[in-house]
Amino acid sequence: MSADVQLENVWVQFGDFVAVREASLTIQGGEFFSFLGPSGCGKTTLLRAISGFQDPSRGRVLIGGQDMAGTGPNQRPTALIFQNLALFPLMSVWENISFALEVKGVGKNQRRKKANELLELVALPGQGDKMVNELSGGQKQRVAVARALCAEPEVLLLDEPLSALDLKLRQHMRTELRVIQQRAGITFIYITHDQGEALTMSDRIAVMRQGVIDQISDGTTVYDHPETAFVASFVGENNFFPGKVSKIVEGIASVETKSGLLQARVSTASPVSSGDEAIVFVRPESIRFSNGEASSNYLEATVTHQEFEGHFWHLVLQTDSGSRIRMSVMNDGDSETQAVGSRISLSFIAQAAVVLAKGELAAE
Repeated sequence: MSADVQLENVWVQFGDFVAVREASLTIQGGEFFSFLGPSGCGKTTLLRAISGFQDPSRGRVLIGGQDMAGTGPNQRPTALIFQNLALFPLMSVWENISFALEVKGVGKNQRRKKANELLELVALPGQGDKMVNELSGGQKQRVAVARALCAEPEVLLLDEPLSALDLKLRQHMRTELRVIQQRAGITFIYITHDQGEALTMSDRIAVMRQGVIDQISDGTTVYDHPETAFVASFVGENNFFPGKVSKIVEGIASVETKSGLLQARVSTASPVSSGDEAIVFVRPESIRFSNGEASSNYLEATVTHQEFEGHFWHLVLQTDSGSRIRMSVMNDGDSETQAVGSRISLSFIAQAAVVLAKGELAAE
């Protein structure tokens, strides 16, 4: 059973400091929803408000349509998985999983049966008699999920649970968590600063900045159609060219930048007007080597260095005006490297770039 979660104009303040302001959204029952943002943006504070460990200063939290005001963490239909997992080292795996049932006075045989069912769900059959210290990092993660599910919550809250794992294991556990969520069919609310985690697993993502939700949408929309300069610069890599909009024709803006006149599509969600201070954003993978074909935008740049990442070469370039550009080239096994100091002609089409109002950029 799953429940929806509604935040209605939620504010959280600590004295004069506002950690969260005007947070309003609805998370659908059975949805995998992520709050994504840098450290200190308020995402964990919102999770604590949902779980009952932090009372909102203003606004309401509703779970399954019920106002949670005055309802403590142990009375809410939620379970929380902490960053450090907090498994009990002196208990076996099955005892860890079924601890919530033991507290309720459920008999050993019934507890063991439930633990075995959950071990099947998280793809750890036959591991119940092991001790926690005999498990790998990924197995511990799945045991923590199983223990949380044993309490039969309608909403499972996860506070950066993969942050302590190495890269390969994190990537594997992204897939595992998504599969577990779909099998369990309950609402998952996930907190992360890792864009890859959010984009890979989530049905929808709320991108947060300094206590404010900047954009809520599915991963593809957040990546391809950012609505603010912060979202464009925080989610994935982006090249940016500040300037002023000189004209707009049929949804394409011409922007005067120090790298020249650039054209980009205008965001329908966050439109700009002629004369506005704005920023043109274009992804590294959208930039091409110019071979003289027709294109909306041309740039000349010098290679400063390059980075090899297996499936991609990442070129770092600088224009004569001092703008820094990153360009990603697929490694097809026959790709030529570019000599440092060489001059390159680049191009990108207007539809591959977006122009947004001047605003705060994410920290490098």
